[in-house]
Amino acid sequence: MTDTTPIDALKNNVIAPQVHLIAGRSEPSQDGAVLDVLSPRDGRQLTTIADGGSDDVDRAVASARRCFDNGAWSQMALGGRKNILIRLAELIEEHAWELAVLGVRDNGTEINMALKAEPGSAASTFRYYAEAIDKVYGEIAPTTQQILGLIEREPMGVVAAIVPWNFPLMIGAWKIAPALAAGNSVVIKPAETASLSLLRLAQIALEAGLPPGVLNVVTGRGEIAGEALALHNDVDILAFTGSGAVGRRLLEYSARSNLKQVYLELGGKSPNIIFSDAPDLEKAAAAAVNGIFRNSGQVCVSGSRLLVQRDIYREFLSRVVEGAAQLKVGDPLDVTSNIGAVNNLQQLEKNLNYVAIAEREGAKRCSGGERILSETGGYYMQPTVFSDVTADMRIAREEIFGPILGVTPFDDEAEAVSIANATDYGLAAGVWTSNLTTAHRMIRSIKAGVVHVNCYGGTDITVPMGGMKQSGNGYDKSLHALEKYSALKTAWIDLG
Repeated sequence: MTDTTPIDALKNNVIAPQVHLIAGRSEPSQDGAVLDVLSPRDGRQLTTIADGGSDDVDRAVASARRCFDNGAWSQMALGGRKNILIRLAELIEEHAWELAVLGVRDNGTEINMALKAEPGSAASTFRYYAEAIDKVYGEIAPTTQQILGLIEREPMGVVAAIVPWNFPLMIGAWKIAPALAAGNSVVIKPAETASLSLLRLAQIALEAGLPPGVLNVVTGRGEIAGEALALHNDVDILAFTGSGAVGRRLLEYSARSNLKQVYLELGGKSPNIIFSDAPDLEKAAAAAVNGIFRNSGQVCVSGSRLLVQRDIYREFLSRVVEGAAQLKVGDPLDVTSNIGAVNNLQQLEKNLNYVAIAEREGAKRCSGGERILSETGGYYMQPTVFSDVTADMRIAREEIFGPILGVTPFDDEAEAVSIANATDYGLAAGVWTSNLTTAHRMIRSIKAGVVHVNCYGGTDITVPMGGMKQSGNGYDKSLHALEKYSALKTAWIDLG
């Protein structure tokens, strides 16, 4: 990226106080409560957002239900839905710089990554589901000649989505786009530290022609607004990306309310496994560095565990430490920064606490581990590499969600599989080898939703995103995501 003119024009814009978007209108919280929005770039207040409560959630859900029941969207011809969603994708692209800079000011992701991962990804996601929805057919069951069995898919009703702060537009689009394409109405609750870009997206959706009330945004705290959504008896589907602790509570709330279907993406502790016969160790080391340190490690599929075969362990570790040292941490709106800011002060303090825990448990700190640029007021941390990490250490078992890499040696394939599977998570993994047979065995043996071979982190909208074990259930992305947001209905017709 060389042209910084759009960044310079947008980075100091005054952001008016933000409120909910309900029934197509900007609405403050019923009690007038607000939350301060602090930018991780410099710790300064950007604006405020509405601090939503149960009354605000009730209004948003009622709006979504009215729109669903009146058929303005749910019964619209598929061609009409398709055209509006394609127009939304086009408008996201037209507003890409605005959305990217707004999001970076709010959540701290480096701009080079944010432009592609946020508006770029969101636009392609809406376009994908717009183009897909009129190509999903029903079925005719193989019944007897006297019976006609028709199987159709129909929308579920009101979808609630609770999304995290690391990639709000991208992850929000993964949930909003298939839910809307299938004919549902949506209420989305962004993270309180990253709400601005999703509020803007909902406004753009109205410009694209989405009927008012089909997409509603309620901002506020998870323990209040999020809980109210999860307990709401008129929400049919709840889709969530975030921590396992919150995911467990959401399942409890479903049981306490209307047994709404709950789909959870709960993060990971992903192993990136380097065999000594890897085809390109330099490429593998660069991918290992990028796979954990991009967006300050705030990526659910981050390769936070690096497993290296013992005969190349020290050499490969040196490559990784050297690569990490070359990364520039700085203002996320500076195009020369490789790593931006940690999203919030609480997360930064959590990261630093894990550094202390790792050292107490016997891991060797090879680089990083300190807060930096504190004079800016922002939340910045050095890329951190620990060697001699064992599978029982907390940094090898627990998702940190920060720029901390643990490196562990292994002797053979069996030990690599054992270490790789020695966590509660199963979201992603990487395998580097020149042996195709080894690669296939590892793909089958590792408990993960996606296994990258001789790369790390590559994906697009055409393949599903989901995990095994405590990384969650259900899938974002691909045609499989439509299954979450639609119900099968059978018509059993007696022809006799």
